[in-house]
Amino acid sequence: MAEMIDEWANIHHDMLNEITKRFHSYNDYFQLRLVCKQWNLKLPKIPNNGNKVPWLLSPIAIDASETRDLEEKGIYHLMLPDMLQDNIIVGSSHGWLISVVVNEGTVQILNPFTQVQLDLLPPVSTLPNLIGNDGSQYILSDFHRPLDHSFVHRFLVHKVIINSAPNDDNKDLMAVAIYGCASTLVFYKPNNDRRWIKFSADRFMDVIFFEEKIYAVEKYGQLYEFDLKTKPEPMGGIYEAPPPSDVVTHFQQVKYLVGCAHNGSLLMLVRHYNELKDEERGGWETYKFDIYELKKNAKAWSRIYNLGNYILVIGHNSSVQMLASNFFNGKGNQIYFTDNLENLDCPCYHNIGIYNLKDQSFKVVLAEIDFLCRAVWVLP
Repeated sequence: MAEMIDEWANIHHDMLNEITKRFHSYNDYFQLRLVCKQWNLKLPKIPNNGNKVPWLLSPIAIDASETRDLEEKGIYHLMLPDMLQDNIIVGSSHGWLISVVVNEGTVQILNPFTQVQLDLLPPVSTLPNLIGNDGSQYILSDFHRPLDHSFVHRFLVHKVIINSAPNDDNKDLMAVAIYGCASTLVFYKPNNDRRWIKFSADRFMDVIFFEEKIYAVEKYGQLYEFDLKTKPEPMGGIYEAPPPSDVVTHFQQVKYLVGCAHNGSLLMLVRHYNELKDEERGGWETYKFDIYELKKNAKAWSRIYNLGNYILVIGHNSSVQMLASNFFNGKGNQIYFTDNLENLDCPCYHNIGIYNLKDQSFKVVLAEIDFLCRAVWVLP
């Protein structure tokens, strides 16, 4: 019996990896690592086998959060007291959360599964057009009165994404952020001057890293492109393809960008929503999505109505495309979405769920939950 146990404990690393490819749940993977000390040492804390399912991180209490796998209907509790108690989540990329610590204004990168927390990005105080006043207030150049630190740290930054997961030296780690009243786009790459760098335009709604470039879309649907290979900072501007001709811009729209790794094309999602008429809980509700494709090297967008075997995952995460076949009982032609909620100081309806393009139906979840901060997709 002892020999049999030793044989399992010393199973070849390649065979152990083959076993992990059959798992679609992080919880199952975690249990596998606990089988014995040898397996725990051989397997990384985060699975790298490609079977990635979107997890919805929903902060619901001071000393705990929930991660929810909507395909398996699994709910797992993560104890993250120091990481979310005084943080506002502003993004998610490569399995890591990006958050602003309200009382300090620092921008933290943290992994909700391993609980590793890193201080790699410049603080809020280094954002362009933001000037410290008397130690407790800021002056924002596009705003006409001083703002206290807590307000700025809580509401100024709308979204932050990173180009890759942190590694040993992080010399290639880059970040982009959208912030301020004008939804300004800023960039950071590790250097001696630990500050955010401003791009020339404003009114951006979404930004992604894709194929060694930064792509961003502004409120009117205009695409911007910045080349990451130029030094010392990305160079570029308006992409020559004009906005889709049938995009009608009004304030009840949000636009997202998604890069398609399988063919190099870009997708633009236009999300339409209505304001809810609720005396107790404000908010808004999505009623449709329009999707446009810009094929690689193309000069014009085209409308598409089917995603095939792919799903899109959008919200405060880095917007991504995923193969449905990576899911357990996965279904393609769907959009996983969270809302772009900014104000968490009052009760509010949360617009989170799955949209099926085939029958244009919505599966809405967690509408009545009061979160501590924004719910966000995490892809481990």
